Amino acid sequence: MIRLRPLTLAGLLLAMTLAPHVSAAANVTMPPDEAPFWTGSPDSAVFEARLRKRLELAKASISKMLGAKAPRTIENTLVPYDEALRQLDMAGSQASLAENVMPDAATRNAAEKLSQDVAAYCTELSLNRKVYDALAALDVSKTDAATTFYVTRTLRDFRLAGVDKDDATRAKIKTVSDEVVAVGQEFSRNIREDKSTITCTADELAGLPEDYITRHKPGADGKITLSIEYPDAVPLFSYAKSEDVRKRMYMVYNNRAFPKNIETLDRLRAKRHELAVLLGFTNWADCITADKMTGKAAVARDFIDRVVTASQDRQVREYQQLLTARKKDAPGATAVNFWEVNYYKEQVRKAEYDFDAQQVRPYLPFDRVQAGILATAATLFNVEFRRVPDAPVWHPSVECYELWDGGKLAGRFYLDMHPRPNKFNHAAQFDIRTGLAGRQIPEAALICNFPGGVAGDPGLCEISDATTYFHEFGHLLHTMFAGHGKWVGIGGIRTEQDFVEAPSQMLEEWMKSPEVLATFAKHHQTNEPIPAELVKRMNRANAFSKGLDVRRQMVFAGSSLACYDKDPKGVDSDGIFSGFIKKYQPFPFVEGTHFQCAFGHLNGYSAVYYTYMWSLVIAKDLFSKFDATQMMTPGVAKEYRMKVLAPGGSKPAAELVSDFLGRPFNETAWKKWLDREDQ
Repeated sequence: MIRLRPLTLAGLLLAMTLAPHVSAAANVTMPPDEAPFWTGSPDSAVFEARLRKRLELAKASISKMLGAKAPRTIENTLVPYDEALRQLDMAGSQASLAENVMPDAATRNAAEKLSQDVAAYCTELSLNRKVYDALAALDVSKTDAATTFYVTRTLRDFRLAGVDKDDATRAKIKTVSDEVVAVGQEFSRNIREDKSTITCTADELAGLPEDYITRHKPGADGKITLSIEYPDAVPLFSYAKSEDVRKRMYMVYNNRAFPKNIETLDRLRAKRHELAVLLGFTNWADCITADKMTGKAAVARDFIDRVVTASQDRQVREYQQLLTARKKDAPGATAVNFWEVNYYKEQVRKAEYDFDAQQVRPYLPFDRVQAGILATAATLFNVEFRRVPDAPVWHPSVECYELWDGGKLAGRFYLDMHPRPNKFNHAAQFDIRTGLAGRQIPEAALICNFPGGVAGDPGLCEISDATTYFHEFGHLLHTMFAGHGKWVGIGGIRTEQDFVEAPSQMLEEWMKSPEVLATFAKHHQTNEPIPAELVKRMNRANAFSKGLDVRRQMVFAGSSLACYDKDPKGVDSDGIFSGFIKKYQPFPFVEGTHFQCAFGHLNGYSAVYYTYMWSLVIAKDLFSKFDATQMMTPGVAKEYRMKVLAPGGSKPAAELVSDFLGRPFNETAWKKWLDREDQ
């Protein structure tokens, strides 16, 4: 997942000069552009002053642009416009990161307000007719292709944002856009701050791995407290023999941020619908897809229907396997309940595929997973990662690395990988700043919640943890490699949103390779590499639930679209989600659960969660050009990096894929993957 801030210009992702300068207005010294993000370990006041200075600099650059005398040129118009976006990119990106990770409430609160103010100015900018007219007056007939594309796409985004509406409508668009940002922040904050727990006895942890049980000691009352964070909840669903404890965790886990976010989501949907109508669309789904690869909600809906049809037979077969396993424990069972799904997946894998997921965990201590993923990426893309032990960071557990390419510093990133209070509780890459050739290196952060980070705990990971890590690291690599272009406005990951997951999803294939895993997946006690035969059994066993998993994704995709493809009045989110579960999945809907309250994508991705499966189709096609038996051969990876990643948003995504494949992408490779039984 890449963390997306609210869009203002339809295609603009809100993501310091070469020498330090002093901001008189904010009375704060600004670090150099290439200095680490958290230089000086600023308190909330200094942090806020720095970002407000960036907002001032952006406004000043727009004033400079508008004050330029005719004729309009790239130098007097596009250069200052892009400089404004550079400052807004840093202000918006850094505020977004801070509100999700900073340990102190003062900085988080300041960052939330900063995010609102940056987004408000971006909306104001997107509705500024004078700025649009200045850009429209540019003659790009003799410029390079990337600059031409930049200007053309930017003008389209202005129009999608409503710049051509009358004064009264533009004013209303700005008001409603600001409200969307604030309500979206509230929705995300409610999820982040929910720290619900359950309690259980030691006996109820039977079946869990030994290291899990060791980490969870009973309190004075003999009870063990379990959180709803991934390291506690995910293994419990997979391994706990006690149906009761799994069910209790399921009910709490699927009621995160309830009831607060029922009403908050209703307001978010209503505001987005109001905004869409102001912009000339009949609903938000059509509005938000207008700049995507699909182009409109109907195309996304047709895609979901095709995926549902393609996965039908496999889902039916796999559900029967689960139900058969369930009946061994409960002969009278007529259904498999949601809190039983992951547990019986593991039982089927043991009984029918001779694979126990707990056999893999000892080979995946967190520190080795992290080192292995960095080493794999370094070899594959011929770069070097150097730890910066004394870099300023926002929490002692955070690590800073530099990316070196061809002997030159080419990027910087941070790894914030373990749970803590008031931290973003999913897994995502957050931008910090987009790189710009000759001006600043790209900088980003991975924010995840993996096991480990505690003295004496090896942090044994599931293979899904390792896969998630490399997926998120793929976003980071995309940001690093695409951060050396001429313009910030098309640098970094600024392709269409329904493409951004494809590069990361393709990298997940490397976590299935016996060759790759053997380089770092070594037993935390014996140091023996993971056996290739075990990896092959793992891949075959994990392929078992593809039909079920694809259908689960379609519940999310269909619900996401349905939340926003109509006037939300009288259409409750409970009915939407329960309806798609009943329509697309064989498991009975569990009354009293409200998963949508913690479905953070309903804010960031809003109607377009389908993009994950759309991107997966592209990812499988991209991977078809690699040799699955020679995963670390650098030749194809170099071509992929140069043609797909490095261009950033300087071309339509379909062209990037076509440049690499030599043809338009199609669904053939994805369908073959869905039907395969061995991975």
